[in-house]
Amino acid sequence: MSIQDLGIVATEYRALQAEIKALEEQADALKQTMIKEMDARQAEKLQAGAFEIRYTLVESSRLDSKKLKADHADLCAQYTSKTTSTRFQVA
Repeated sequence: MSIQDLGIVATEYRALQAEIKALEEQADALKQTMIKEMDARQAEKLQAGAFEIRYTLVESSRLDSKKLKADHADLCAQYTSKTTSTRFQVA
């Protein structure tokens, strides 16, 4: 593949990424519409045609690694491992 061909592929890639972003924004707007309706009805679950729509509160616990590192740096270092990964960008 030539550099010129790679440039064409990169252009197509960026165009698709823009389309994906636009579709994600549209999907988010639809989601917000459904959430507003559920809030107005004070409902956590609604049956809408063939779909069951749920909007519920979910609790989770997360480790505050910044606080752990600040309060117990030695312990944090003991249980920290480094990883490597690749990053792909078209800028």
